[in-house]
Amino acid sequence: MASKILTEYKLRLEGLELQPSTGGCFELTIDGDLVYSKLETGQFPEEDEMVTAVGARL
Repeated sequence: MASKILTEYKLRLEGLELQPSTGGCFELTIDGDLVYSKLETGQFPEEDEMVTAVGARL
């Protein structure tokens, strides 16, 4: 997913940070705002959905 985000928006991003976690946690935050949380939904997000969410915030 990170590589797809970088490929799509590399000229518009200031940075991308990955933080490894345990316990099935997956969260996407943009500028400190929580965009998606697997802990809240109970399911892993679709990759294209997350790429679109990043693009919408740029």
